[in-house]
Amino acid sequence: MSDCLFCKILAGEIPADKMYEDDKMLVFKDINPKADVHLLVIPRVHISSLNEVTDEHDDIMTHMFKQLPKLAKEQGLKNGFRTIINTGKGGGQIVFHLHMHLLGGKSLPGFH
Repeated sequence: MSDCLFCKILAGEIPADKMYEDDKMLVFKDINPKADVHLLVIPRVHISSLNEVTDEHDDIMTHMFKQLPKLAKEQGLKNGFRTIINTGKGGGQIVFHLHMHLLGGKSLPGFH
């Protein structure tokens, strides 16, 4: 999608601090981190939100979820980490390209 921020990052039109990439996904640092470690994990195909995931995305979604613990470990998050998927405007989604937030570290905000 030509107006999608994350699609532009995938296309190399907008720079990002890339941490990992393969044929299914890209991982980069959030420009407005909410924790010591705050990575964004996005699929290479445009999926607007979790609401639009279908059976055809099973391979991509499984791959992304299986990479999360590896990415956390590489970031030194040995005691655990948090993953968040905001879905839709009511769920706090701002960029409408499916993405997972991987957060961790000493300054990880809590839920109260």
